[in-house]
Amino acid sequence: MATLNIHFFSQSLRREIPLTALVPMDSPVHSAPENSSGPLKTLYLLHGYSGTHTDWINFSRIRELSDRYRIAVIMPSGENHFYVDDEDRGALYGEYLGRELVDFTRKLLPLSAAREDTFIGGLSMGGYGAIRNGYKYADRFGKIIALSSAIIPYNIANIEPGFKDGIADYGYYRSVFGDLTRLLGSDKDPEALVRRLTESGAELPSLYMACGTEDFLLDVNRRFHEFLVRERVDHTYRESPGAHTWDFWNETIADGLNWALGEPPTRP
Repeated sequence: MATLNIHFFSQSLRREIPLTALVPMDSPVHSAPENSSGPLKTLYLLHGYSGTHTDWINFSRIRELSDRYRIAVIMPSGENHFYVDDEDRGALYGEYLGRELVDFTRKLLPLSAAREDTFIGGLSMGGYGAIRNGYKYADRFGKIIALSSAIIPYNIANIEPGFKDGIADYGYYRSVFGDLTRLLGSDKDPEALVRRLTESGAELPSLYMACGTEDFLLDVNRRFHEFLVRERVDHTYRESPGAHTWDFWNETIADGLNWALGEPPTRP
């Protein structure tokens, strides 16, 4: 298992940015699986609000899962920008994630270029980022793993100055999502992205969603799930006891990878 800490200049963000990568390409001889050759399947894995690109390494079992399933895991920094484009500042987080990062890592590492081998996932803010960018760049990502997703366009569309919730205020949401009176129906609205894909006849990425029954984001996850049911969009949705914690995300990232790969790990 190679653990890489990388900095490179992003044209989309106009500055040098960090990322962490797990690449299961070096294994002890006595335990190397027979199917270890060939380009690797890849999971682009996103952190949550106030987190960093090192969170998954520091707080979860993702290194073990990467090694077990023989899947590369790329963990970029999204800062607190919900992985969407900020056109006013020219900081295109969505374009960085959906295009530039995928292209850069495929040139640097032995990754499969096939859509069906390329996944995107995340927790909380990163769960929203995975859903938004998985659908926005549906030609790149074959599967989405969204955990405790902060699908906050439901809650912040049309809010007014003076608004404040437990996370941030009107000024912050306006700076990240733009004109909040036009949020619904934009490419930052997951429902609008799904409708555009279905209307165009494009193939949608497969979606796995999980949320804890004690999670403060349960309502927006249920709402998006119910929308997908109404639209007859095939997806997997799971609720189980749990809160907005790493205990829940450790359990569900393992379940999500098993769902995405459709196979047991290569090692016991």
